[in-house]
Amino acid sequence: MSVRGTIRGLAERANPAFAVGVVGVSVLALVYATAFAGVVHHTYVHVLTGVLWTGIDVFIALVLGPVLGGLDVEQRANVFRRLTPKTSFLLPSLAAVTVASGITLALRLPALFEHAHVWLALFTFAALVPTLLLVGWQFDAFRDWRWQAWFGVVLVGSLAFLAATLPEFGWTEPVFVVALAIVAVLNVLGFGVLMPGEVRMYQQMTSDDPDTQLIADIGMRNAKLGGVQGAFQFVVVATMVYIRYGGF
Repeated sequence: MSVRGTIRGLAERANPAFAVGVVGVSVLALVYATAFAGVVHHTYVHVLTGVLWTGIDVFIALVLGPVLGGLDVEQRANVFRRLTPKTSFLLPSLAAVTVASGITLALRLPALFEHAHVWLALFTFAALVPTLLLVGWQFDAFRDWRWQAWFGVVLVGSLAFLAATLPEFGWTEPVFVVALAIVAVLNVLGFGVLMPGEVRMYQQMTSDDPDTQLIADIGMRNAKLGGVQGAFQFVVVATMVYIRYGGF
């Protein structure tokens, strides 16, 4: 059975041990932080994954990006053929654990984050609905029943969560609103633009007639957007420091 064009095929290109290890360690870290760890260790998991995510984004944008920009199209595409399978597992795993551990950590601090559930409902809608719309647009999938099913579930679920919590609406500390807004933007960029871009590159890599120019162009676009993500992540770090030492 051919694995070309499948997640298994992508894992084989990345190195199966690397792919399984990255995803497995990320899941275990999140389970430990949310189900077993105290607040200190929960914070450690959140901060560590956030630092790794930010550092890799900044490195790709500021160091690797300019290096690749000096190569010709074929050389650039060859680098992305080796790099993309690994980042396709590494970056989404770090992003998912950072965001999920941050939200669950905030819920453990109700004295700081007032009216948390309604703000998380707003965040859920703002983060998931635009992300799926961008995925559908990039893959021209708006008429695909599978995309329609996923979008319907997410839209109805998000609206139901919002409707259930809206009666409890109240203002919270502005720093939490800023943090949630930035994380929503990061989620949309990461899962709505960057990850679909990596999937499109992988589709080209495994096609019978790969478009080298497209692979190089999407790879460079993702590298530049990684820098944008890194800038937003520095702002999130500033909000976290403010929450910790700002007298809350």
